Amino acid sequence: MSYLLHLETATTHCSVALSQNGNLLHCIENNEADFRHSDHLHLFIEKLLSDTHLKANQLDGVVVSMGPGSYTGLRVGVSTAKGLCFANDIPLIAVNTLEVLAEAYDPLPNDILIPMLDARRMEVFALVMNSKREVIEPTHAEILTSSSFQKFQDQGRLVFLGTGTEKSKQILTGTNSLFLEELQLPSSKNMVSMGTKKFETQQFEDVAYFEPFYLKDFYTTATKK
Repeated sequence: MSYLLHLETATTHCSVALSQNGNLLHCIENNEADFRHSDHLHLFIEKLLSDTHLKANQLDGVVVSMGPGSYTGLRVGVSTAKGLCFANDIPLIAVNTLEVLAEAYDPLPNDILIPMLDARRMEVFALVMNSKREVIEPTHAEILTSSSFQKFQDQGRLVFLGTGTEKSKQILTGTNSLFLEELQLPSSKNMVSMGTKKFETQQFEDVAYFEPFYLKDFYTTATKK
């Protein structure tokens, strides 16, 4: 019997879940534009464990959303996951945030999944997978143009989901496309399957050296003088 804690903090969505042997037991999450993960993540974890009558030392591993996404959100999630792993001598498992996002949709056989998160201006963080969830174009930063992702049009229907969908819909006008504007944010509920598979095959991260997958360097806006 294995208990895994799942942490998703890569966006404005703060989400924690607990699974047992690959089955979701409980999830607590909240999404607000000004929500501070650093203030609430530990409280969510404490409540989750209390609700399920478990203690942290009964966990068998921690699964964390590794990015891409918010620099601050990823840093908070990964730091918390590493702290729990160190304290309880349990493995750390990392999953790609865009793959977590894609788990929310059940594809048809000819679907090409393109989960994307909004970045600066006309840029998105994107990943391309086939209907079997096999990666056919790895995670990358894409500056949206009318020709973005056109090379996949002959492989099936393009299914876009995530926070980058709204602005991509205005630019990508291919007829064989579906824009799932209702599926915006990744959730810890959708980390269970991937996290469990990695736990069973012992695909663990080095707790001491693991860092989030920021994809791009952190930047700040220069002060105007």
